[in-house]
Amino acid sequence: MAKITFMGAGSTVFARNVIGDCMCTPSLQDAEVALYDIDAKRLEESRIILDAINRNINESRMTIRTYLGVEQRKEALRGADFVVNAIQVGFYDPCTIIDFEVPKKYGLRQTIGDTLGIGGIMRGLRTIPVLEDFARDMEEVCPNAWFLNYTNPMGILTGYMLRYTHVKTVGLCHSVQVCSKKLLESLGMEESLEGRRELIAGINHMAWLLELRDRNGKDLYPEVRRRAAQKNATEKHNDMVRFAYIERLGYYCTESSEHNAEYNPLFIKADHPDLIDQYQIPLDEYPRRCVNQIAGWEKERDEILQNGKVTHERTTEYASYIMDSILTGAPFQIGGNVLNHGLIDNLPADACVEVPCLVNNQGILPCHVGRLPVQLAAFNMTNVNVQLMTIEAARTRKKEDVYRAAMLDPHTAAELSIDEIVAMCDDLIDAHGDYMSMYK
Repeated sequence: MAKITFMGAGSTVFARNVIGDCMCTPSLQDAEVALYDIDAKRLEESRIILDAINRNINESRMTIRTYLGVEQRKEALRGADFVVNAIQVGFYDPCTIIDFEVPKKYGLRQTIGDTLGIGGIMRGLRTIPVLEDFARDMEEVCPNAWFLNYTNPMGILTGYMLRYTHVKTVGLCHSVQVCSKKLLESLGMEESLEGRRELIAGINHMAWLLELRDRNGKDLYPEVRRRAAQKNATEKHNDMVRFAYIERLGYYCTESSEHNAEYNPLFIKADHPDLIDQYQIPLDEYPRRCVNQIAGWEKERDEILQNGKVTHERTTEYASYIMDSILTGAPFQIGGNVLNHGLIDNLPADACVEVPCLVNNQGILPCHVGRLPVQLAAFNMTNVNVQLMTIEAARTRKKEDVYRAAMLDPHTAAELSIDEIVAMCDDLIDAHGDYMSMYK
C-alpha cells in the first residue's frame, strides 16, 4: 500500500483533483493519504470533501488522515512514497497583494507574478526556506520518496531542490498536456487533434512546441503559422502574445499569453500603453483571479457540505499517472521539470528545463532533446538567468543577490533604473515582514 503526502492540502480544489485522480487509479485506490497544512479550517474542508469523494467513488478504500502545523509535519511525511507539493507561502493575502501593490508604486505592472518578474522572484525567495525544511524532514523520514512539485515559481523551486537537496524531485505543470490541443482548437484545426504527434521542450511556462504533426506525419506548422498570423491581424483574442511568438520566433509555447506577456520586455511598457490593448494583456490578472477563485470556492464548498454528493473523474494532472507508473512499471510519458544534465545542448547544466520524460518502475527518466533554435534558447536564457540568480540569493540570504536577481529580470530592468530596483526590493522585503526577514 502506497503512502501519499499532500503538502498544502488546504488548496482544496487542487487536492481534490490530485487525490481524486488517485481514487480513480486501481494501484492507488487503497493508499494511505496524509493531508498536511498550516491552516486548520482549510485542512478540515479538504478532509471533508475528500472523504465524500472516497465514499462516493472508492468505497472508502483510501485511508485519509490530516496533519496540522509544523509540529506534525514530520509525521505527515514519515514513510511516504510520494509527496505532492502545492503550498503557497504567504497566501494571497498578504503576500500576493504585496507582490503587486509595491511594484505599482514604482510604475511596474504585472499580470500573474508567480513565475518570473519581481513577483516570481519574491515568491521564490519566501518559499525556498520552507522547502529546505521539507527536504530535511524527507531526508530523515522518507528518503526514497518522490517529491512532485506543483508550486510556482517552478524553475526556481524545482531547480533548488534538485541542486541543493538529496530529495528525488520532478516539477509538474498543467500546460504541456493541453498546449497543442488548445492551439489547434483556437485555429479551427480540430480535425488534426486525434493521433497528433508533438515535441515540447524548453523551460517551464516557456517550453516550445518544436514539432507538431498529424497522425500521418504531415507537418502542421505551416498552416498553424498562416492561421495564427491571420487571426492576430483580424481579431482581438486572449492569446495574442503567443501568436506573436509564432510570427516573430516561429514557434508556439506552452503557457498562456497573460503569463508570457511579463516574461520579456516587449509587451508591457509604460511608454507604450497602447500595447496593452493591442495584445489584450490583462494587467493584475492574478489578484483578480484569486478573488474570483476564493468566492467561487466558498460557494462550491457550501453546496458540497450541504449535500455531500461530490464526485470526481480523472483529470490530466500528471501526479496519479506518475505514481501508478512507478508502482506498476506501466510506462508513461510526461513533460517534466528536471536539471539540464545533457538534455538541451544550448542551455546551461544548472538550468531547470522542461523536457519529455519516460516514467516506469525505475523512476523518472528525462530524454535528450538536443539544441533548441537559437532564438528560443535565447528567450529561455533571459528567464534562466533570473532563476539561477534567485536560487543563489535564497542560498546566500544576501540582499545584494536579491537586487541582482531583479536587475536580471527582463521586464523589471526594461522599466526601472538600478536605484529604483534596489529601493523596490527593499520595500518588498520590508513589507513581507517575517516571510522575508532572513534576507539581510
